Amino acid sequence: MAKDKTVFVCSECGGISPKWLGKCPHCHAWNTLVESTPESSAPTKNRFASLAKTAELAILGDIDAVDMARIPTGHDELDRVLGGGMVEGGVVLIGGDPGIGKSTLLLQALDSLQRSGQNTLYVTGEESGAQVALRARRLGLDGSQVRVLAEIGLEKILATLESTRPDIAVIDSIQTVYSEQLTSAPGSVAQVRECAAHLTRAAKASGVCIVLVGHVTKEGALAGPRVLEHMVDTVLYFEGDTHSSFRLVRAIKNRFGAVNEIGVFAMTEKGLKGVSNPSAIFLSQHAEPVPGSCVMVTLEGTRPMLVEIQALVDSGGPSPRRLSVGLDKDRLAMLLAVLHRHAGVACMDQDVFVNAVGGVRISEPAADLAVLLSITSSLRGKPLPKGFFAFGEVGLAGEVRPAPRGQERLKEAAKLGFSVAVVPKANLPKNLQSKDFEGLTIHAVERVEQAMAVVRDLAY
Repeated sequence: MAKDKTVFVCSECGGISPKWLGKCPHCHAWNTLVESTPESSAPTKNRFASLAKTAELAILGDIDAVDMARIPTGHDELDRVLGGGMVEGGVVLIGGDPGIGKSTLLLQALDSLQRSGQNTLYVTGEESGAQVALRARRLGLDGSQVRVLAEIGLEKILATLESTRPDIAVIDSIQTVYSEQLTSAPGSVAQVRECAAHLTRAAKASGVCIVLVGHVTKEGALAGPRVLEHMVDTVLYFEGDTHSSFRLVRAIKNRFGAVNEIGVFAMTEKGLKGVSNPSAIFLSQHAEPVPGSCVMVTLEGTRPMLVEIQALVDSGGPSPRRLSVGLDKDRLAMLLAVLHRHAGVACMDQDVFVNAVGGVRISEPAADLAVLLSITSSLRGKPLPKGFFAFGEVGLAGEVRPAPRGQERLKEAAKLGFSVAVVPKANLPKNLQSKDFEGLTIHAVERVEQAMAVVRDLAY
């Protein structure tokens, strides 16, 4: 039987080559040729024609804007990251390190959806049906009615979706699926892109919600072409150390909800359980206040969370080190310069180590003030008062800039029993007598030296 003809197309310029080359002969870019099927001159039907919807020209203002109906997954933390739940016809891409819990969480979610009356399908290309059943037994999902299909052929998967009409389908994983249209191996760039395109169009045409599981590279990015993230509606990343019991699910892209939302899960013997109060994870339990520790309130999407910032300042000799874990290293160097110039606190001959407790990564500049106060506390050996927290951005001129949604941060800290706050003046609530701030003493500052003076007065 004759082999189907294939060509190699450059992903940069679109140039076509009959064989694979390391460098594109048209634009001279390296490693950009990917296998594809050639366009036929015969008037054959395009393989995407059956999935393409026809639509008439319409005026934007005349189109009825209807909110998408949400399907709760039965896991509040997962629903938070998804923007409220699954969406009809939506495509979700979830990635993470091997063994982090992707398949476990999705199997639990499918079981909850099935028990609530949804028609579910779990397509596994990495395991047999017996292995999936064993995992379900370990998770305590006895008697689950989730339908399982062990298949990697795209055409068979699409036929099953067409015949069974599920409400939610999980493809685990997209790297194992292959299409007969291409001769390359499963997991190659051409196969992943082709299969993802077909599944995405099938989801839009039939209304089934499809969840794609994606492998990650050594750098932590989703394997396969970058276009995979542009095809889908929602991209979720599983984060966390496999040696820790806590997992974070972060939304990188979401067409139906807020981005940078975070869901916190704890891995137990019965699978992943949502953590309703994640601030307890990121706060160390000290019997008494210790030097070098300062609590700040960070925003993860729409959720305010309390995180402990720890600093250790020690004599460093002729070449002192600057090390930060969970925070930007370059920003730490900038803050040390601001601390020296505007507050008169020098750490030029000191090692400075800063850590965000619990493995959380803080990217917003609202952590600046807490970092400076924790460094000063460690340098002087004086602990900050009990129940103390701070937040605010610090500028190069020494000013303390406001943080977005400051009142929500203050309410969250007051709810957890914190009593003393140092915040930017612009974040001072107008109604301090509100019950939301009951028992909270707020010190508003405009400059770094004012914040240092306030903390010095509180410490003595």
